[in-house]
Amino acid sequence: MDATFYSKPVTTAERQAFYERLDRKSTAPLWEVLSDIVRSEPRTAGVPALWAYDEIRPMLLESGTLITAQEAERRVLILENPGLRGQSRITQSVYAGLQLILPGEVAPSHRHTAAALRFIIEGEGAYTAVDGERIAMHPGDLILTPSWTYHDHGNPGRQPVVWLDGLDIPIVNLFDTSFAEHEPDETQPGQPAPRPATPLSYPYARSRAALAELHGSGPIDPCHGVKMQFANPAMHTLGASLQLLPAGFRGSDYRSTDATVYCCVEGRGRTRVGDHMLAWKERDIFVTPSWWPVSHEAQAESVLFSFSDRPAQTALGIWREERCL
Repeated sequence: MDATFYSKPVTTAERQAFYERLDRKSTAPLWEVLSDIVRSEPRTAGVPALWAYDEIRPMLLESGTLITAQEAERRVLILENPGLRGQSRITQSVYAGLQLILPGEVAPSHRHTAAALRFIIEGEGAYTAVDGERIAMHPGDLILTPSWTYHDHGNPGRQPVVWLDGLDIPIVNLFDTSFAEHEPDETQPGQPAPRPATPLSYPYARSRAALAELHGSGPIDPCHGVKMQFANPAMHTLGASLQLLPAGFRGSDYRSTDATVYCCVEGRGRTRVGDHMLAWKERDIFVTPSWWPVSHEAQAESVLFSFSDRPAQTALGIWREERCL
């Protein structure tokens, strides 16, 4: 997936001596690095990867016996891309993790510059409060936490609740604009704070019904099946989608510049990413890097949730896609 547009000049002894003098002045020759920093196509250290939920879940529950939600602030297992280990990110620009809240627990109220989305994986009875507005969590629901909104999580129910967190932390840190603070109380007051009239929650039952309606209204897309985007003006950097793949669907190759995180909501199938084949089933999570060709196959009727930094790229005018039909 690498491409070089500029050729690097030959390094002579005279040039090397010159470069060493430049280095002592914190200066460097562009022509020595031009092929690395200006590329003909995207190049990323991130790689295709899949996290089997059945393998991660026991360790997530084990973490609940080792540390409390209050002590951890947020009890989360970070999903680190194997090509980006130690960087707390699943793609170059996006953080992802699995968060657990046990019955009776509260994850304290705080706010931060980073925007977040929560996709509920399992469990009933928990909630997220955003600027005082409590939102019940159900599997398949999407809940948004826009930048700089106070939020806490609580579980007055009887089941452990797990969700997939997606945040734009790497983008915020790229610009050195990270701020965070706690609210004085552990949980927010019951009165919601004034905020723009944009939805914070997308219940799965409603989203699934919309997918079914789209499926019945016309032909399916050869790359994406039946796909819809969650549009929300309060989220400037993160975007999410839901797509239905009918049983037997074999998609054509598609690639785009936004590396994408997927979670299987229903069904089972596999996704080819370049020369890699990722076999997935319900609750599994996988990632496709920027500009790698991606094609989905569904062994049973399947629904995939996904999110990426597409809104940020679109706003900057740098997002690109390509269909390989």
